[in-house]
Amino acid sequence: MLISRKPLLIVAGAGAFGTALANSLCKNPDIVVRLLSVEQEVVESINRNRINSVYFPNIQLLKQLKATTNNRILEKADAVFLAVPSSVLISYLNTLRPFIPADALIINLAKGFGENNVIISQYLEENFSNPTGTMKGASFAIEVLNNMPTGYTFASKNPECFDIMKQYAKGTNIHLDYSDDILGVELLSILKNIYAIIIGIVDAHFASANTRFLVSTKVFNELRKTLLTFGGNSETIFKYCGYGDFNLTSLNDLSRNRTMGLFIGKGFIKNITSDKITLEGKRSLNIFYDKLKEEKLVAHPEIEFPIMFELYKLMNKEEYDQRKFIYNIVNVY
Repeated sequence: MLISRKPLLIVAGAGAFGTALANSLCKNPDIVVRLLSVEQEVVESINRNRINSVYFPNIQLLKQLKATTNNRILEKADAVFLAVPSSVLISYLNTLRPFIPADALIINLAKGFGENNVIISQYLEENFSNPTGTMKGASFAIEVLNNMPTGYTFASKNPECFDIMKQYAKGTNIHLDYSDDILGVELLSILKNIYAIIIGIVDAHFASANTRFLVSTKVFNELRKTLLTFGGNSETIFKYCGYGDFNLTSLNDLSRNRTMGLFIGKGFIKNITSDKITLEGKRSLNIFYDKLKEEKLVAHPEIEFPIMFELYKLMNKEEYDQRKFIYNIVNVY
């Protein structure tokens, strides 16, 4: 008698988000989930004590979740989730490549540009024959781990991949919507970090709901315009990856980019232009700025994207008068 094998899901990257997602997926009894990590300490801690001693030292994980440093576990994978920082993801992925089956679904979870400023989903499509997708949404890892209902947009050119992902997420706290706009989903996951810095700066200066949402409306409109300029679809912004993730990142103090804005606005960071500030939002800001200037996607980028360009001046030009930033943002039309 043939015994069907449960699908094997590998989450590559046992950081905060990879651990939280893997733990949630373990709630589905119809799949097997394994964490793949390069951190031996983390792997031993999960397997021996059911905790991630580096990222969640006080939270016990489900007993079904196991971890390994052995890349050969990928050889039987039905799906591979990429949960490592975007800046090193492509290099890491190339070390995994020899072990990934040709038919395994590869899903990018990283939010940001890869090495050489490439969009990771495009790299996957161009360099792998596998079915691919991306999954982005309004989520903090600690809340995923605490079983809070959480929404993600799953994007793929193949709707059947979405059907598969829905089966994987069945019975968990992961809720999904779908888009075939892979580029747009990736862009929004990067852009929201930029604009979250601005909302943080505004909130540091004004304890005012009126002013916050005045600026937030302007920012959201420019976010949509940026999405369209770089090739995304308009409706994508109303998915979990758009409206949801923008608001979570901009308005919640667990957000690193919002917190950066708060620190700037309160004057805790004196040398804003320093290269030592390596937050993803600043790196992404500079990449988008350069693309708008160099690729000539619009005739007058400073006029078309005044909020992004104002933030660029604040973050990169030492002679910029920080006192005028809020005034300039508020008076953008």
